[in-house]
Amino acid sequence: MKKYPYPAYKKADIGDYLKVFACTAVMTQPIMSLIMAEGQSYYTQDIFGIMYNLVKYTAPAFIFGILYSTIRTCDLTGSFSYQKYLRSNWSNLFVPTIWWTLIYLLGMPWLQQVNKFTNFWSFCWHFVSGNAAPHLWYNTMMLQFIILMPFFWALSRFIGKDVKRGITVAIITFIFYFAWLRFYDYFVFHGQQERSWYLLDRIFISFIIYGVYGVLAWQLRDYVNAFLQRFWWLILIAFGGCFFWTNFELQNFGHPVLFANAPYYKPSMTFYCLAVIALISSFCLYQVRKNSKISLQVFHFLAAYAYRAYLSNVFWDQIIWYGLNIKHYAILHPFCSFWATWLLTWLLSFVSAYFLHVFWANTKSYLQNKIKRHLLVP
Repeated sequence: MKKYPYPAYKKADIGDYLKVFACTAVMTQPIMSLIMAEGQSYYTQDIFGIMYNLVKYTAPAFIFGILYSTIRTCDLTGSFSYQKYLRSNWSNLFVPTIWWTLIYLLGMPWLQQVNKFTNFWSFCWHFVSGNAAPHLWYNTMMLQFIILMPFFWALSRFIGKDVKRGITVAIITFIFYFAWLRFYDYFVFHGQQERSWYLLDRIFISFIIYGVYGVLAWQLRDYVNAFLQRFWWLILIAFGGCFFWTNFELQNFGHPVLFANAPYYKPSMTFYCLAVIALISSFCLYQVRKNSKISLQVFHFLAAYAYRAYLSNVFWDQIIWYGLNIKHYAILHPFCSFWATWLLTWLLSFVSAYFLHVFWANTKSYLQNKIKRHLLVP
């Protein structure tokens, strides 16, 4: 079996590419919702419906990328310390989540989902449930994977390099997940429990297949990478077929085009997401094989700030939408409004993520040094 090289320290891996692609794509979704809310022609609705399906891979790609990179890093060091892992992610993930959730709840209360908080307890519920803003449901789901990382580490140790075990785990996960999709489709998606069970879309089980397959992609990397490099064209065909499938389903709902009719929890969207993940992974492996140093370093750098940029993106698109009065042009120039808002949102999100990180790191260092000097003074 031919082995493919892996990037050294400070260079991107498959997980980094997936995080950057997912973060870049996911910023388009709330902007599309803003433009569609202004009332568009059927033609424009159809185009945005196609565009929405095109980028409807983001949460699975991010979960896959997190599990791939985490297991890879721990595997290369040969150990996994849950305490150190949580300590690291407390500052990288949990603290930014807390701050941005507070900003949305207190500074942009109109973004709340389902209902509005009316007292302290409803405020707390919105804070932890992901209802503070339209994109924060993802944080509630994603942080569950962080907390459950010992399970995935144990799974990776169980699989090891054993192909038979890996295939068995993949098949069991596939059967379980598609049974879950059937359950969700029957009871929740336009079902009797659509409103009361809406939180199921942010339970880790709804994305478990991407976490498990992220583990498998690293543990069985020699086989997986060889397949991706050799049969990328076959994956591209599958991508095209699944993309047509998802759009066919969305068009069957008629007009107006509602993005709620294109959830992640459908077989068509699952196969589509897996195809996109495979294509992005193939692209990363191609860059690694060609030793594209600049690209690998750029993706590694951006991946470090992708989650924090994601947290802030709705804040920035609201500032741009209302501050620059893009809303006024959305009906006459919907596509220009979309591209302008998206590009500015992406830029401001990553720039703010970087400088806020630097500011927070310097502030912590200053305070820690000041406390140490104070304690050392007799």
